[in-house]
Amino acid sequence: MSDRRSFLELLGGAAVAAGLPRLPRLPRLPRLPRAHIERVGLQLYTVRHEMEKDVEGTIARVAASGYREVEFAGYFKKTPADVRAMLDRNGLTAPSAHISAGGPDAWHEALDAAHVIGHQYVVVPWIPVEQRTGIDGYKKIAAHFNQAAEQARAAGLQFAYHNHDFEFGPVEGKLPYDVLLAETDPKLVQMEMDLYWITKGGQDPLAYFARWPGRFPLVHVKDSMGPPDNKMADVGAGTIDWKRIFAKQQQAGIKHFFVEHDQPADSFASIKASCDYLKRLEF
Repeated sequence: MSDRRSFLELLGGAAVAAGLPRLPRLPRLPRLPRAHIERVGLQLYTVRHEMEKDVEGTIARVAASGYREVEFAGYFKKTPADVRAMLDRNGLTAPSAHISAGGPDAWHEALDAAHVIGHQYVVVPWIPVEQRTGIDGYKKIAAHFNQAAEQARAAGLQFAYHNHDFEFGPVEGKLPYDVLLAETDPKLVQMEMDLYWITKGGQDPLAYFARWPGRFPLVHVKDSMGPPDNKMADVGAGTIDWKRIFAKQQQAGIKHFFVEHDQPADSFASIKASCDYLKRLEF
């Protein structure tokens, strides 16, 4: 385009020299709009120590830091009605929560609470070590996820699973994460991809987005300082290429972005820095 523009400008100058009318200037090409995150979310595990001391005060500071969504990891002895009221007072919504996959009574209680608080997703965040017994063990876990997800769907909720890095260590020649994806019903079980842990596990999120499009409505956004220790960092202060990942938002099916930092030096300074970065980010 620049070569064409220079050529036409040269012709225009020649036309003027010859007494001919100058050719009209080419219009400026409009800048294509870029995508951005409209509602940045926070996984409240990041501020768990503050939540232990003052739930509502912490929720208020999260909102003041620029967040519009939160994901719970425990309710800190507050009733579902109390939690919903706190969210409403602070202009927040909680699309999802991490729920322990306990016994049937606890699971149904969690589903009931989810309705009151306004969750759309119930997320199992961890597989106990004793259940990770080879590929057959992961297939049993997948079957259990399908069953729990059926119950969630009957309650009008979507089930999801949140990964760490152990799912990307080969077991009997296969990656457990691949087994979970293949053995679960995509209509019932979706994934909350933790972008730090999959990166630490040596895998590329984009490969999973391409292979299983639409399976990842939730993501955890936390940065890494990279090898050798892969220390966690505030979002934007590490090595993960967020533009590259979020450019595939539509393919992945991402609807909610939750900042997380497991051990920030200063929780509120950390969540503010990460939120500010993501609000500026275009992809």
